[in-house]
Amino acid sequence: MPAFGISLTLNVQLSQENGPRLSVVTEQAKVVSRRGSNATLPCKFIRDPGLPPNPKLRIKWTKLTSDYLKEIDVFVVMGYHKKSYGSFHGRVHLQGAGEGDASLVITEITLEDYGKYKCEVIDGLEDNTGVVTLDLQGIVFPFFPRFGRYNLNFHDAERACQEQDAAVASFDQLYDAWRGGLDWCNAGWLNDGSVQYPITQPREPCGGKNTVPGVRNYGLRDKEKSHYDVFCFTSNFKGRFYYLIHPTKLTYSEAVQACQRDGAEIAKVGQMYSAWKLLGYDRCDAGWLADGSVRYPISRPRRRCSPTEAAVRFVGFPDKKQKLYGVYCFKASD
Repeated sequence: MPAFGISLTLNVQLSQENGPRLSVVTEQAKVVSRRGSNATLPCKFIRDPGLPPNPKLRIKWTKLTSDYLKEIDVFVVMGYHKKSYGSFHGRVHLQGAGEGDASLVITEITLEDYGKYKCEVIDGLEDNTGVVTLDLQGIVFPFFPRFGRYNLNFHDAERACQEQDAAVASFDQLYDAWRGGLDWCNAGWLNDGSVQYPITQPREPCGGKNTVPGVRNYGLRDKEKSHYDVFCFTSNFKGRFYYLIHPTKLTYSEAVQACQRDGAEIAKVGQMYSAWKLLGYDRCDAGWLADGSVRYPISRPRRRCSPTEAAVRFVGFPDKKQKLYGVYCFKASD
């Protein structure tokens, strides 16, 4: 699969015992793909020609956690023995394009696949590694639940994003969103357990109007006892997001049923953001979403429809018995 974006940094690490007897090369420091697609993480190794053949040469791929405190096993190969682990089972294999090719192919990419991967080659006493980042095309959005702001501990935040077809964003994802113009004055969890928020227009209630723009950082917080909002990240989806044409306005329960009768389900917040950002979806009709909020996506600002900016407009969390809104549905496809 052609990569969507490539950094051309060359990462070479050499074992210095008795000279460079084993080198590991990752020709791309970063590969960019999207959810549901495939990606190849490049890794090649070069053995000293003087080394004898080693049928027990081992290639091991692991995923580094956001805090770098542990590694998650992904795929191991030794000779004819191959094993994939956990959520990667059945979705990973070596490219095997030639001698010394240890590149890892990941299929049906998920949001959780985002992150840094380590390619380790073990050849007897020689051992060397390279690191590749898998980035995803997508969008970061701030989220808080119906019962109000600053009500989520870290584990609640993880569940909240998952329920809205998303994952807790990383610092890099939030930073890229800030560079793209995201300005949000409420602090939210990131996947490393830190709490931060992006400011492009400094002002008094948001760190002070005399401060410089940037991502404000509260540091690492107690994942059980501290409560904040959350920044979620979502990517492309397989399916159809749409506003349901209905003869009347709907209560929340009627909205859920209307989507079901149409062979779909009520859309999630992440699906609206993905359709808006990645597909340019534009609709000036406020509609219910799965979390009980009412929102509408505007990609073409105009009078009475977000006149100043392209945005997902948030109406609020109205009484679910109010019969004032339409509904956005999502129909998944294989």
